[in-house]
Amino acid sequence: MPTIPGIDGPYRLFFYSFDCREPVHVHVERDDATCKFWLEPVALASNYGFSPRELNRIRKLIQEHHSEIQDAWRQHCG
Repeated sequence: MPTIPGIDGPYRLFFYSFDCREPVHVHVERDDATCKFWLEPVALASNYGFSPRELNRIRKLIQEHHSEIQDAWRQHCG
């Protein structure tokens, strides 16, 4: 599970290697909560434990770091 470096905050943004056949996306976790966002366009794919308010924060974080996340995806998945 490669973690995307350089994104500060309480969240860990990462990919699963077996997900590379899916459209570009990122997984996010904090404590026991996890979610998945599609990147093109940025949209919530699944959520397990995050509140709507926190999902909005995560969406903004993903939008702010969109190019870095996409670059990390391409480096990992090809």
